[in-house]
Amino acid sequence: MAGRTSRTSARVAKKTAAEAAITNPVLLSGGNPQIAKGYGDAPVQAYIAAMPGWKSDVGRRLDALVTRTVPDVHKAVKWNSPLYGIEGQGWFLGVHCFANYIKLAFFRGKSLSPIPPGESKQKEVRYFHIHEADQLDEAQLAAWVEQASQLPGERM
Repeated sequence: MAGRTSRTSARVAKKTAAEAAITNPVLLSGGNPQIAKGYGDAPVQAYIAAMPGWKSDVGRRLDALVTRTVPDVHKAVKWNSPLYGIEGQGWFLGVHCFANYIKLAFFRGKSLSPIPPGESKQKEVRYFHIHEADQLDEAQLAAWVEQASQLPGERM
C-alpha cells in the first residue's frame, strides 16, 4: 500500500481542510469573506467573524438586530453573502462586504417605507450602504427588517 492513502486518512484530510477554510477564510476582492455555502447560524457567524476590521463589529450588530426583530429568521450563506429569510417564504435581506462599506440588499426594498436610498438595476431591490464612520440608525434598520420580513421573499 505504499503511496496510497487510506479512506480514513483522506476523510481526515478533507475535514481538516474544511475546518481550515472556516477558521481562516480567504478574503475576496473588497475584503468579502469566502465562506462555503451553508444553512443555519454557524456559516453566518463564520462570515461575520471573518469580516475584516470594523465590519465584523457592524456585522455582529446587524445579525443581533435582525434576530431580535425577526425571532424566527432563517439564515444561510450563499454566494459568499449572508442571507436572512422566513422559512418557506424566501430571503428578504442579503449582506455583502466591499472595500469601504457593507451593502445591505433588501430584495423587496421598493415596498419599504421609507424606501432605502440605494438604487439597483433590479426593479424591486434597494440597497443601504454602511461606511465606517456612519452612525447607524438602528430603529430605521429594524423597521426596514420588520417590513421586509413580512413581504414575499426572494427564492434563491
